[in-house]
Amino acid sequence: MRKHAPSFEDLVLENKKQLLQDPVALNKIEKRIEERKAKEFESLTIVEKNKKRA
Repeated sequence: MRKHAPSFEDLVLENKKQLLQDPVALNKIEKRIEERKAKEFESLTIVEKNKKRA
């Protein structure tokens, strides 16, 4: 008989549980999100400044 493979949703839930138990991994994820948001904000600010000049 074949072994039942876990569903994608089960794998996601398992990964989420593991991440919630790992503060170092959570900090890395939070830092990446903050860096991306800062870049996004910087890009929007530059676009707004260029619009005002035109």
